[in-house]
Amino acid sequence: MKRVSNRSRALLLLCALVLVGLSFYIFKYIVNGRAWVSFPSNQTVYTNGVLKVGTILDRNGVMLSDIKNGARVYSDDAAIRKATLHAVGDLKGNIGTSALTNFASRLIGYNFIAGAYSRTYVGKTLYLTIDTQLNTAAYKALAGRKGAVGIMNYKTGEILCMVSTPTFDPTAVPDIENGGDQYEGVYINRFLSSAYTPGSTFKLITLAAAIENIPDLYDRVFTCEGSLKVGGDTVNDTAKHGKLSIEDALAVSCNTTFAQLSLELGADKLSDYADRFGLTRSISINGIMTAAGSFKKAAAGTSDLAWSGIGQYDDTVCPCNMLRFVGAIANGGVAVDMSLIHEKGLTGIIPPGSERLLSKATSDKIATMMNYDVYKTYGQGNFPGLELYAKSGTAEVGGNLQPHSWFVGYITNKNYPLAFVVVVENGGSGSRTAGVIANTVLQVAVKK
Repeated sequence: MKRVSNRSRALLLLCALVLVGLSFYIFKYIVNGRAWVSFPSNQTVYTNGVLKVGTILDRNGVMLSDIKNGARVYSDDAAIRKATLHAVGDLKGNIGTSALTNFASRLIGYNFIAGAYSRTYVGKTLYLTIDTQLNTAAYKALAGRKGAVGIMNYKTGEILCMVSTPTFDPTAVPDIENGGDQYEGVYINRFLSSAYTPGSTFKLITLAAAIENIPDLYDRVFTCEGSLKVGGDTVNDTAKHGKLSIEDALAVSCNTTFAQLSLELGADKLSDYADRFGLTRSISINGIMTAAGSFKKAAAGTSDLAWSGIGQYDDTVCPCNMLRFVGAIANGGVAVDMSLIHEKGLTGIIPPGSERLLSKATSDKIATMMNYDVYKTYGQGNFPGLELYAKSGTAEVGGNLQPHSWFVGYITNKNYPLAFVVVVENGGSGSRTAGVIANTVLQVAVKK
């Protein structure tokens, strides 16, 4: 009898261990099932590491990538292939932020019950939020220069344009390894995965901090002599601007005015605002993480602190995160969750998530000044038909190189709630280089 009892206990222990093991497996399956199915060694849905199921379309149903005769193909238009490369992905999976890599489980049609199994093995259709016409226009406007263009609907969060250059034709891959400087960083999606010195676009962050922490900001008269002595160093300006209100100081992008504001606000306050606006952290877009920017706290009373509030020193910002910030200004201070997947059916009517970055009062004040920038400095005639709110940036990068060119902002044209960001590496003047590209793509958008 004792022997039977011992055997019963052993059997119960074995059953318990099996149950624990099964429970652990089920838990791991729930958590990691999509990743297991999407692993390139899964020969059910991959051939030599290339996903052999699933169709990728743009928001309007234009084919970007499909399967023909068991092989993955791309658009017949070479310009579309190049313009959408970083959104769609290459055959070898070198672009880590692409749809083929990150949305593979959706293309496969994975579900908890059947896994990757399908009677037809044709996969599913995935609609991206991007508009092929806008991407192609941005690609052509960049004209071979390195940089990024992003446009989003600041009401819905959908990214309508996402172009990164350099790029290449995924159906005729060049010799990238020996291609020299023209293919430097070609696998990097510069819109999502790069962080650049922001230059004067960062003055929008300093302005927000000043509006909320300097009570007499609008009553002050700032004097610009063309330079400012700070701690034994000199902060140089682009011109001797004379006496300025805060509105005029932003319009002419006066370095000495924003240097004074930076010194008064202090590193802790500026860092707090950069963090709050999401510029120093990674943002998730359908599970794809953007590059985190940086704001290094400089010592009080130093030129480094003065330059940090101007968007120089060690400041860096991801173009996508900057787009989210200016989209929030356009949307009354609320940043809507950004998306690259254009949902259909019932899922498509679910409102996106959001986060308030600024009070409506602050965002409205910044908006007024950004619109004033256009009329006073950039010239409304250079942006015909656009109800434009903008800020340029000419970011010094050292090494005897041309500055990076930035242009950020949004338009309020009826039915076109679009925010934009353009960065051109070593492009020179922000408004004259990046601004021209922004105008080109936005004109296509509002005339579609």
